[in-house]
Amino acid sequence: MESYNYKAATVMLTIIIFIIQLTQISAQFTFRHSDCSGPTYKPNSPYQTNLNTLLTSLASDTKITYGFYNLTAGKPPNQVYSLAFCRGDVPLSTCRVCISDSASIIPETCSNQMVAFGYSEYCTIYITNVPVYGDPQLTPRWYLTASDTVVDTSGFNRSLYGLMTSLQNKASSGNSEIKYASGNVSLKGDQTLYGLVQCTPDLSAKSCVECIQGSLNVFPDCCIQPSSKASGVKIVEPSCFVQYDLSPFFGNVPIWVSPPPPPSSPSPVNNHSTHEQDQKSKTSVNPTVIAIPAVVSAVLIIAVLLCILLRRKKLKKSWLKFNKEDYETLQSLQFSLGAMKNATDDFSDNFKIGQGGFGIVYKGVLPDGREIAVKRLSRSSGQGDVQFKNEILILAKLEHRNLVRLVGFCLHAEEMLLIYEFVPNRSLDHFIFDPVQSQHMPWEIRYKIINGIARGLVYLHEESQLRIIHRDLKAANVLLDSEFVPKIADFGMARLFNIDQTQTTTTRVVGTYGYMAPEYVLHGQVSMKSDVFSFGVLVLEIVTGKRITSFLGGENPENLLSFAYKNWIEGTAWNIVDPVISTGYSTETLRCIHIALLCVQENPVDRPTMSSVVLMLSSHTVTLDAPLQPAFFTDGVALSQDYSSSVHLNLSPH
Repeated sequence: MESYNYKAATVMLTIIIFIIQLTQISAQFTFRHSDCSGPTYKPNSPYQTNLNTLLTSLASDTKITYGFYNLTAGKPPNQVYSLAFCRGDVPLSTCRVCISDSASIIPETCSNQMVAFGYSEYCTIYITNVPVYGDPQLTPRWYLTASDTVVDTSGFNRSLYGLMTSLQNKASSGNSEIKYASGNVSLKGDQTLYGLVQCTPDLSAKSCVECIQGSLNVFPDCCIQPSSKASGVKIVEPSCFVQYDLSPFFGNVPIWVSPPPPPSSPSPVNNHSTHEQDQKSKTSVNPTVIAIPAVVSAVLIIAVLLCILLRRKKLKKSWLKFNKEDYETLQSLQFSLGAMKNATDDFSDNFKIGQGGFGIVYKGVLPDGREIAVKRLSRSSGQGDVQFKNEILILAKLEHRNLVRLVGFCLHAEEMLLIYEFVPNRSLDHFIFDPVQSQHMPWEIRYKIINGIARGLVYLHEESQLRIIHRDLKAANVLLDSEFVPKIADFGMARLFNIDQTQTTTTRVVGTYGYMAPEYVLHGQVSMKSDVFSFGVLVLEIVTGKRITSFLGGENPENLLSFAYKNWIEGTAWNIVDPVISTGYSTETLRCIHIALLCVQENPVDRPTMSSVVLMLSSHTVTLDAPLQPAFFTDGVALSQDYSSSVHLNLSPH
């Protein structure tokens, strides 16, 4: 039933998107995948001038005739080259809108990068600083896999290679206007395999085969059955395109026009699959005639599916709350379960690199050689569904040196997988609290980590397109790469704020005792100052090598904040410095203790902002205020809370 419901949810999402396409007047294409590389150009340089000229011309829809466009602008060494083409079954008007939109967003996507690649579902755009015409461009390569049940795996493999080879030969023999082929073959069990291949028409037959073969060579790693491999795959490169699936995906592309016609104007309707037929067809009908029966049929189907989906667990229902923009973002990040099993040797214990209350983390390797970390969420977590959705939507829109990068996710029946870049040095707590590993953490590295975490928080609070409160900043949620660059991770509890919003109140308090600010624990008040408090605790742990709970035992229990403050006011702050760095610390170390104590003040108003913290850390000329008694100050009084356990409190009235 779970597998059936998962497929039903997929069908429903497809129907919803189809309705949106019918009722929307004009398209707005965004990149499902992009890649930026190569050298950078300076603002207002000759190269940028040539790039702007090229993109302006590329966005002119009258110049695109057969779904392919090649343009150069300027002269060496500042010459700009381009390739842009649409899938062969895309109507000309849709192709023009797709390429025009791609040309308009590529400067934002790849700011100041000379080499830029973008894929927008129906078209690709490739900008570079070297000649490309007639030369197959095999990188960057992007692919997306699908997982479905294959009835006859051996027959599937034979049919797959036979079909794709046949289509390759047909496409490569195409003319100078289009090199495209699509088709299908019947399989056992009433299944049908659909395939499509295409090259840019500037390639010779030999070069076209070379490009397609480069994609087909990926198949042994990603796609050949048994069932752990992909039943469908889409591979996109600047010069060619390969796709196959057990469901039809070509020949029924919606027609978009630009600029949009008035609402009362009839829209052209075309069911043909080639550009030549698209140009010949002049029939126009009122879109309402098509939209009404389609919408009615879709609503009836949705009503039936809802009856099934109401029995699903919370996560599967929550996916239907994503808006269209979020859904498109998720599509570009989704991996099949088969691909993840292949990457982790079917979640082998040999690939296990960590475990927590959330589940198990495995190391994996993608077919292109990229190393990944796969977090397999445990279904026993009461907050797992919400955190899963939250983390994907937030991390998909963030990019910073000091934030962990989300590679993708997998949602299949009961499996929930989050896929991150692989960070080899694990989390910060494995170093600062371990007597052996802490030997690898001299003061210089700890200071770099403190600065990096601070800059990551400034990006979340002030510099990103979103305003985000992390709410669970702690040593276990800071990962370290091979050069000990810190990367803030685990955004499952993060809270989004409006740009002009500074504070909110929640009835559900989640986080880890000891790192949570007093106003948040007691009253559910969330603000950027909540993260500032957590940062202060974390800095004290980094400097001392002690956990927030390290001083709870004995006759006079206290916490790390009390211990640090007492030594500070007594002028013996060096007593709290980790002995590992006692011979290498400096006034810089004492300044970090001072800043940390300012961050853990009981009143949020007395705490600095993270941008102020970064300034304090980078400039020793900035005068620091004297810290007041910190929050949760104890003086030999037993604490009433366990200041290390994760908590979920409900502050709503009963």
